[in-house]
Amino acid sequence: MKLSDIIASVGVIILLIAFFLNLNQKIKSDSKLYIWCNIIGAGMNCYASYMISFYPFFVLEAIWTGVAIFSLFKNVPRGTSND
Repeated sequence: MKLSDIIASVGVIILLIAFFLNLNQKIKSDSKLYIWCNIIGAGMNCYASYMISFYPFFVLEAIWTGVAIFSLFKNVPRGTSND
């Protein structure tokens, strides 16, 4: 088994565990754990796709990782407003 296969397999396992836990209402889709699982899993799949030069999947996983990173920071408190 090549290194890219190992990285991709671990990434897919992380994504599937998070998906399974979310479907069974063990974690919420907006929880930090779920989001981090998506960042790590998709990031690993993105890197593995790059390693084997499979660029359509690389683009998909790069966007998935980016959206997960965005969602991690979109609800971060930015301080109090005096409006």
